[in-house]
Amino acid sequence: MKKLVLLSAVLTAAATVAAVNARPAVATGEHGDHAGHDGAPGQQVEGIPASGANAAAHIAASPRRGQWVAIKVGAADSVMAWVVYPQRPAGQKSPVVIAIHENTGLTTWARNVADQLAADGFIGIAPDMLTMKRTGNLTTEWSADSGRAAIGTLSNDDVQRMLDAVAKYGVSLPEAAPKYGVVGFCWGGARSFLHATHSPTLGAAVVYYGGSPPAEAMASVKAPVLGLYGGNDARITAAVPATDSTMKKLGKSYEYSVFEGAGHGFLRGQEGANGANLKASQEAWPKTVAFFKKHLGA
Repeated sequence: MKKLVLLSAVLTAAATVAAVNARPAVATGEHGDHAGHDGAPGQQVEGIPASGANAAAHIAASPRRGQWVAIKVGAADSVMAWVVYPQRPAGQKSPVVIAIHENTGLTTWARNVADQLAADGFIGIAPDMLTMKRTGNLTTEWSADSGRAAIGTLSNDDVQRMLDAVAKYGVSLPEAAPKYGVVGFCWGGARSFLHATHSPTLGAAVVYYGGSPPAEAMASVKAPVLGLYGGNDARITAAVPATDSTMKKLGKSYEYSVFEGAGHGFLRGQEGANGANLKASQEAWPKTVAFFKKHLGA
């Protein structure tokens, strides 16, 4: 894994931003595989993450405590992450859920997912899996093209090592219960499923329109998995029946839903697909929260 050219850049950035609770301005741009499908901003639907078009406003208006932190990964590396805490009485602990971004690096939209997780009673952590691919300001968004190019250089070992470090950090927080889950979107959805094959301490994994591991890897799944897919996303959804069959044969816990008419990236692009994406989001997010509460508590 490529290390930051100067570790001091990470430490300086961490010292500057780790204690900042205000929401800094973030560069906007195309997100994910279906750039431009977020549509014009519309009315925010309560109880689910904001769409890509509404995410910045959602974060700015959030009453919850959110802050940047630098999480150590090994002796010389760090990952920047946006951490949001639920509003709970002092002494009441919350499980941790890691939100794994799409294929363009950490975005305002992914940070808004972490905020919604906190609204639902979890400590939401959205790490930037591309932190170690750059220097300079570590809290701004990549351009879509640069993010996609950089993410293609990450190996699964890189990703799992970072997720392990983020999970260890999360459950060690004074406010945290010793349980964690992962939820990922597109590229992050596939990595969420892969994390279920990797981590013996993972409590639950949710996959939004992400690919499945090879059949031989599914034998190593160590946590229950929930898959949420768009009916109009054949590239991903066509493989779901085979995944279901393999997981059942292996005695693994796998639940899934396919939402009619919804496209790839429906949770971010809620304004798209003539209402089908919004309908899918309104059905999928409560399933996500219920799944985590069942397996992690809240």
